[in-house]
Amino acid sequence: MKNALYLLLGVFATSASAAIVTKAVTYEHVGTKLQGFLVYDDSVAPDTKRPGVLVIPEWWGLDDFVKGRAEELARMGYVAFAADMYGNGVNTTDANKAKELATPFFGKPLMAERAQAGLTQLLQSGLVDETKVAAIGFCFGGSACQALAYTGAPLAGIVSFHGGLVQPSPEALEKIKAKILMLNGAIDPAVKPEDITAWMKALDGAHKDYQFINYSGALHAFTNPESTKRAQANNMTARIGYNETAARRSWAHMKLFFDEIFK
Repeated sequence: MKNALYLLLGVFATSASAAIVTKAVTYEHVGTKLQGFLVYDDSVAPDTKRPGVLVIPEWWGLDDFVKGRAEELARMGYVAFAADMYGNGVNTTDANKAKELATPFFGKPLMAERAQAGLTQLLQSGLVDETKVAAIGFCFGGSACQALAYTGAPLAGIVSFHGGLVQPSPEALEKIKAKILMLNGAIDPAVKPEDITAWMKALDGAHKDYQFINYSGALHAFTNPESTKRAQANNMTARIGYNETAARRSWAHMKLFFDEIFK
């Protein structure tokens, strides 16, 4: 209901002097019609360019959680674009459907290319300082942020919230321009210790700038308040779950990272 009201009104007041604008943006990638959401504070002078943040959803698709993260970024002073990875703003709460939607992206160029389509929309908004752009993503979206960075996309940084690790090829390592912040659940069964070791070794060998933070007691999808309920509904309680402490700390770590890369 909340986001429906945002779409109808376009604007909601956050204070007497500021308003957050949410705009549906229709775009296309290789024949797939997409619908993302551009969010920004319209109290800032139109000719004032601001840092921009691409936001890539979990495998559930473009839902209220990721839209809410984009709105929070706008309240922090950023221009945010929540990307549609599947088409027509599709989202689901069924894990089997989410797996069906996400599977064609893993290990394929499509993941980075579809993320790039969202980044292009952010840059074309006319509101963004193109030297100060980052991408953040959650779960599937965290993997997509890594894949995008490996193409050499013009990003100051990426933040992967409980994203599956994407091991970079030697060619990809040479292309990376972004600083990388990996925020991982320490007991996430989808991210193996040996995979973390291999990932770090690869980035260390290429002298890339990264941070890798583990949150004790946190499973996969720890940032989303709906994760525990969805885990119960989809027989995934050993794999995913909300962790308020890890969610709060990871968002704070993202803020510190942005302070550094956007200074």
